[in-house]
Amino acid sequence: MSLRKKDIVLSLSLLALLFGCAAVQPKPTVDSATSQPGGQVTFQGKPLTLVGSPISVGEPLPSVNLSDAETMGDVDLSQEKGSVLLLSIVPSLDTPVCEEQTHYLGEQGNRLPASVQRITISRDTPFAQKRFAKEAKLTHIRYLSDYKEGAFGRSTGLLIDGLALLARAVVLVDKEGIIRYIQVVPELTHLPDMEKAFNQAAELAK
Repeated sequence: MSLRKKDIVLSLSLLALLFGCAAVQPKPTVDSATSQPGGQVTFQGKPLTLVGSPISVGEPLPSVNLSDAETMGDVDLSQEKGSVLLLSIVPSLDTPVCEEQTHYLGEQGNRLPASVQRITISRDTPFAQKRFAKEAKLTHIRYLSDYKEGAFGRSTGLLIDGLALLARAVVLVDKEGIIRYIQVVPELTHLPDMEKAFNQAAELAK
């Protein structure tokens, strides 16, 4: 089988699992481990390579434009100083695991100080993000899209080669725009440790 055919088969297998009915899927495993940006993650044990320029803790968040689902305008998160940014990064909102991750981000928000911005980033179009927010009743989260060219994924080392989706991850950025926490979930079908990320975000907000 050619490399291209293998990529297509893997993509279809991934989407079939991720887009499966949430009602029949077992509760996803919460993963406390992390892979490295620009490294590898797995899908059901099969390795996937992350491409782009890897981010690191202690470095500024890269300057890159994302599309705001609400306004359709460009947003550069590296320019947003003065609040803690909790970036919940998902492959696609229209999947059970990503939906659960985003529900946690929205429904547990009252535990966080007001100075923490909760932001979901995916390669879904802004229209799909806005539809999801309305249907899930999670309109109080900020949704940013990397749909145009995957520039955010490439600038962070979180773009999955071949699939052109973002890896599942959580990134925390402090009030000065410096990255203070990264978890890249090693297995795409697992959830990140949102509890740990929330606790870290609350500490950064002090």
